[in-house]
Amino acid sequence: MSQNNGTRYITILGTQSHAGKSVLVTALCRILKRRGYNVAPFKAQNMSLNSWITKDGKEIGIAQAIQAFAAGVEPSAEMNPVLLKPKGDMTSQVIVMGEAIGDKRVGQYYSSIDDMMAVAKGAIEDLSQKYDMIVIEGAGGAAEINLYDRDIANSRMAHAVGSPIILVGDIERGGVFASIYGTIALMPEGHKKLVKGIIINKFRGEVSLLKSGIEELEKLTGVPVLGVIPYRELEIPSEDSVSISDKKASGSLDLDIAIIRFPFISNFTDFEPLERIARVRYVSMNDKLGSPDIVILPGSKNTVSDLRSLGMSRLWDEIKAISGSGTPILGICGGYQIMGQRVVDNGIEGDKEESIEGLGLLPSSTVFDRYEKQTRQTVKMVTAGGPILGAINGSNVRGYEIHMGMSTTPSPAFDDDGCVDDTGTMIGTYLHGIFDNKNFRDALLCYACRRKGIPYECATNATDPYDVLADHVESSVDMDRVLEIINEE
Repeated sequence: MSQNNGTRYITILGTQSHAGKSVLVTALCRILKRRGYNVAPFKAQNMSLNSWITKDGKEIGIAQAIQAFAAGVEPSAEMNPVLLKPKGDMTSQVIVMGEAIGDKRVGQYYSSIDDMMAVAKGAIEDLSQKYDMIVIEGAGGAAEINLYDRDIANSRMAHAVGSPIILVGDIERGGVFASIYGTIALMPEGHKKLVKGIIINKFRGEVSLLKSGIEELEKLTGVPVLGVIPYRELEIPSEDSVSISDKKASGSLDLDIAIIRFPFISNFTDFEPLERIARVRYVSMNDKLGSPDIVILPGSKNTVSDLRSLGMSRLWDEIKAISGSGTPILGICGGYQIMGQRVVDNGIEGDKEESIEGLGLLPSSTVFDRYEKQTRQTVKMVTAGGPILGAINGSNVRGYEIHMGMSTTPSPAFDDDGCVDDTGTMIGTYLHGIFDNKNFRDALLCYACRRKGIPYECATNATDPYDVLADHVESSVDMDRVLEIINEE
């Protein structure tokens, strides 16, 4: 299986997790699009709690959706045929071609790895019928020698389609020369020859200081270094929970937004539009809430478990203490379910049937009675009033739903979705991506600023972040050589 219908491939692998593979693939998708190619991203297997819903209701990793946007194409399940959403205790929800097929422990999943590889090959074959170039992203480190026979996302996939490989090393974490050399040395002999280039990522300093090391690395590996990319803060959504620890809110607005960091937090990329405007902090179960201007309960991969964790923490009483004071409290998806009166689990979320008391901030309740996930993009009208939503009542908001369980909606916020309390300051919704809506974002921040007595100027950013990223990478990487590598027979 190689060069089907003239389709060209390039694979981006990393020396380790968080080396910058996803961001580099995003950049390449935009660069290649700007050069006139019909390009698509692909990742055979992704493990992430951040996901996206395609127009036909399929669930994929958010990184592949972002890469598709950079390429100027519609995200599809073929771009991420296997998605694993960790649930703890070595168990993940397994999503194949956008559909959840069940929870599997690691041993169960690996026993089906040949089937997953066949699915991945079929997906990239389908993409090759539609696109003339495919940028493949690996997963984790490319030299996990204990996993080679089960690794469907790295050099095994590149070998299957005959794709050249560019290896990315993260200099910020130290030992970049050793990690690059060691990765290539440990790759299977048949796969090493596919490595055609090296990129050093996240460099802070004078590039000339690396010259002697780069020259020696090229001698040792026989592979050219195609560029050194300087470190830069980006406005591209993060991929996975590793990134929470690295988050640094860049917003200057003097608002303190506290996001509860559930043990099973998911889709925290929902809040990145706020991070660019205000001061956002993630509050773990052992932290103090303080006196935030806004509190947000995010999505959860396991609502029942996170509700228990919250109930055993000091945050439970601290959140309840500020409720009704005028401080906005928002719940997204699992956070919305937790804000309600009760969560009833008929053995779907946990190991047994049980009914658990919620925070009681909203008049809704949630029941988990079947293993069925709601996945769809949606447009809703703002139907609630109050000091926040009243300002945008009658306008539309867009988002996407990824949830199990059904909630009662006695006082909906958006058409038939969500719920608001009597004060209008506590709001729950199933809509991920709600803060991407400028009208909702402005309504919330304007209200919080009025309470604090500070001005709010609606933030506008006319710069396309994908073009900014593409320019940054093009200025540091020899793209002419990259294209030569892609087009070599």
